[in-house]
Amino acid sequence: MSENTEQKKSSAAAIAFAWLFVGLPLLWGVSQTVQKSMALFK
Repeated sequence: MSENTEQKKSSAAAIAFAWLFVGLPLLWGVSQTVQKSMALFK
């Protein structure tokens, strides 16, 4: 039984791009939710 235990290393740029790809829409959605929920507290 031969397993390849080497892990492929990701570049810092790829990791940063992945976080931006997920994080920016998430931040936009949270900001929209906060803005719309402010009407409940007026």
